[in-house]
Order: sequence, then structure tokens, then C-alpha cells
Amino acid sequence: MPVRVRTALVFLATWLLAACSGRQSALDPQGLQSDQIRHTLFIFLIIAAIVWIAVMVVLGIGMLRRKRASNQPLDLDRRFEEGSGRLILGLGIATVIIVLGLSFVSYAGQRTVFAKDENALTLKIIGHQWWWEVHYEADSPHQSFVTANEIRIPTGQPVKVELESADVIHSFWVPSLTGKMDLITGQKNELQFTAKNAGIYRGQCAEFCGLQHAHMAFAVIALPPDEFGRWRDHENQSANSPADPLGKQGEDLFRGRGCALCHNIRGTLAGGQLGPDLTHVGNRTTVAAGTLPLSPATLGAWIADPQHIKPGNLMPRMPLQSDELIAIIHYLEQLK
Repeated sequence: MPVRVRTALVFLATWLLAACSGRQSALDPQGLQSDQIRHTLFIFLIIAAIVWIAVMVVLGIGMLRRKRASNQPLDLDRRFEEGSGRLILGLGIATVIIVLGLSFVSYAGQRTVFAKDENALTLKIIGHQWWWEVHYEADSPHQSFVTANEIRIPTGQPVKVELESADVIHSFWVPSLTGKMDLITGQKNELQFTAKNAGIYRGQCAEFCGLQHAHMAFAVIALPPDEFGRWRDHENQSANSPADPLGKQGEDLFRGRGCALCHNIRGTLAGGQLGPDLTHVGNRTTVAAGTLPLSPATLGAWIADPQHIKPGNLMPRMPLQSDELIAIIHYLEQLK
């Protein structure tokens, strides 16, 4: 085989398989539910491929073995008619068996995908245009807290997610961990999943929900149980007050410029409920619901002109001087 042809074939195969792995791939399962979904999918694909190939083979044989038109087209060939009847009956029985078999496979898969565990970690997630509000529920109120756009979970422990919408229909989807579930206004839907391995998995709104639907993402960060416990204990704490002059100036500007009217920072006078909770925003990996990686530059760009980055979102452009913007960025970076 010529080298060019071999290279082209390798490139084509690599290109076709490039989307079969990664942190947002249903074909690279990292959860019990996503593993079952892929297993069920492959069974359906294999059976469907076998049926399709069989139909194409029979069709090809029929086209190659065509008989000439009979002089008496209304005459019946008893042997042919009996053979055709038996073939049709056999195919009908095979169809029933295949459909029943696939139904059983689907039912068995759903028992895993929709399994309920009373000891699951409970999260309440509310979809907004275009960000995610995440509530960590606990029996004791002082152990409950709110965050946004990132979900941290322990590996090996079932997680129950209660889904609600604050405006339009959204859809919660983490391909590497579980299937889709819609968030519908006035209705509470529920989903459970278990992460097998530690890692960062990308989630996405899978239902068109407006102009910035494509920029409504989130990260699911699966941690070992002991590390998750330390993170949760830290997250329960209020924000630390800045000790340096620039940080104190940023905190004053955050309240004075109206940011506190929309955002909540626990332990401070900022108590807004319209936008994401920013108590520990410095620990997050992205800004604007997965739109940009979090850094001083992207955080500053978002604060300075959020409509340029994400047109249509509810955060207004604030008239800030450069020194004021630097102070606010410095303050938010310290919220860890």
C-alpha cells in the first residue's frame, strides 16, 4: 500500500475517533450511569447493524437473481408461495424476539440509570439564563451553602440532583457521568449519578434556552471523599475579610458600585440574590458559566464589559475607572 494512502487512512481513522474521548464524551464514561448508557447503546447499535446488513444482503441477492417476466403473471408457483410464507413467518417471529430482547436490555439498563439511593449526597440545582445556581443541602442549616457554575462531588458516592428552572426550560447534561434531564419551570425533576474516578467533567445545557444557550456550561469536579469533605468544610465558612489596603478598597467598591445588589458574599454586607453567589469565587475554574477560564484578565474583562462577552445576560456594564477595576479584581481573587 502506498505511503500516502496509508497516511490518509490513518488520519481519517484518527479524525473519526477524535470525539470518542475527553471530559465531555458519552463514549468515555466515568460514572456508573454513563457506563450503563454506553453499554446499552452499543447493544442497540450492534443489533441494528446486523439487521441492516442482513437486509442489504437479501436485497442484493434478490436484485442479482431476478427472474424474467412470466408469460402468465397471474399463475401461482405453489412451492414459491409456501416458501415465501414460511420466510415471512420466520422473519416476523425474529422481529418480535429482537424487539422484546431490546426492550429487556433497555429496561435492565434503566434500573441502573434511574436507581435511587437514600444515602445520596443531595444537591439542588436551579437553571437561570445563563448560569447554574447550586445548593448543597444538609440536615443542619449551617452545613448548607450555595455556590454557582461548579459542582464538586465525592467519588464512589451517589449524588442526587434536584433540578428546577427559574425561567425557561433548560437541560442538565454531563455526558461522562450521566444522561440528560430537563429543568422545567414549576416542576421538580430528579437525577442520580455516581462518579467512579476523580477528575473534571464538563457539563452543558442541552436544551435551547435563549441567545447564550451555548455558553451555559458548568464543571463537575469529582474528588476523593476525604478531599471533598475538606472542601465542603471550607465552603461552609464565610468569606475572609481582606487585610491589605487594595483588597479593602475593592470590597468597598464592590458594595458602593452596586455589585452587592445582585451578588451574595457570605459574611459581608453583600446580600444580593439575582446573580451567582461569589463567596468563594476565587476557587472556581471558569468565569461566566464556563465561557472563559478564570484569571485576573478574564475576570476583569467580564466585569468591565459582560455584554461583549455574553450578550443578553442580566449583568449590566459598570462604569469603572481602571484603578477601581483593579481593586475589585484583587478583592474577588482573595475570595477563596
